[in-house]
Amino acid sequence: MSTLGERIRAIRKQQKMTLEALAGAELTKGMLSLIENNKANPSMESLNYIASQLGVEVTELLEEISGQELRKVLDQAEFLLTAKDYESVDELEQVKSLIEPYIPKLTQGYEATRLLDIYGRCLAYSSPDESVAMLKKVAKMYEDLHLITKSADIGRNLAIIPFMNHRYQDALDVLLEERKKLEENPLWIDPLSRMDYDYLEAVLYFALGMNSEAIQLMNDAILYSNEQKIFKQIDNLFRIAAIHAMMEENVEKKDYYLKKLEAYSEFADDEDSKSFIHYANLHYLNTYTKMYVEADALYNKFSLDQMNKKLFTPYFQLERAKTLYGLGRVEEALQKFDEVKIPDFVHHPFDLSIFYEKDAYIALCYLELDQIEKAISSVKAAMINIEKMPDTPYKIFIQNVNEKVMKRS
Repeated sequence: MSTLGERIRAIRKQQKMTLEALAGAELTKGMLSLIENNKANPSMESLNYIASQLGVEVTELLEEISGQELRKVLDQAEFLLTAKDYESVDELEQVKSLIEPYIPKLTQGYEATRLLDIYGRCLAYSSPDESVAMLKKVAKMYEDLHLITKSADIGRNLAIIPFMNHRYQDALDVLLEERKKLEENPLWIDPLSRMDYDYLEAVLYFALGMNSEAIQLMNDAILYSNEQKIFKQIDNLFRIAAIHAMMEENVEKKDYYLKKLEAYSEFADDEDSKSFIHYANLHYLNTYTKMYVEADALYNKFSLDQMNKKLFTPYFQLERAKTLYGLGRVEEALQKFDEVKIPDFVHHPFDLSIFYEKDAYIALCYLELDQIEKAISSVKAAMINIEKMPDTPYKIFIQNVNEKVMKRS
């Protein structure tokens, strides 16, 4: 790490200032040379003057890390986290390792606060309690910087931590508490933050089986989005609305929300939304209508090279395996099911339940092959996983497969 004198010299040279220019009217060239060579310590008054001449904060000179260095680290961290909310554990660990050496020196300023924010989020999987403590500290730092919107983001992340650990009621309690504090703050008037909170609150209501509350909030959020002419989270709201409509077997609403999402995807040129629409139609054919020939044709109609592979690959692999099973290509289906892994970032009961169906389908494949013991083992895994999930068609499917397997045992 550099010394105070080295930092002053580095910033001066970066700004192409001479010793005389920096010394100005209040310091001598000789004294400034001594300070830069660490042979004299400036008074606080002189340090304030030097900072003013350089156009930087005094804290940037006093810290062992320059603001420039912090900005470089922050740029690297932000670059590594470019996949919206879909960061994997490996990616978060990579970012955590990048920031960790700087943690003791991150005291104040936007760059330091933002790095602590990112680091706190990276701790969510490995050390949730430590993550909460750090994010609460960061929220106060953002408030001191008068960055209320950033502080609002911290409140949402505090709710996401228990959500990631499948403690959905705790997550909702935290979110509602953080939202109440924000709404009591007269400075919080940010519509984008409100959309973030509305979306997450609706997600948590669905996770807890509070469907009527979720639908009401979701509809209110969509209406608010239209009134304010903002589109943040609107794609996610349409997605979860479409999936819920499928689960309710309401084809009219399912088609309505997918058409809304299609219009948004064209307007925003959003490839993730386009991929989701294709996935949703495929999922509907496989799961709700059992039209496997049509699902096979639809799967081959879409170029998978266009999609966000990290986000969508496991979902499409699962649907492909289900189609193969439905077409009677059991051995191929088993091979495809074996490729399906639940992504690190999947935590919602709807998504988890969809993936938990995998073991039930594997059990059905083994029944077709008359391998009863393997079928029993697979369906037991599905039953254990689905036990704590809310009631959905996916849970019912697993329970029905379990009955079918047990009759053959």
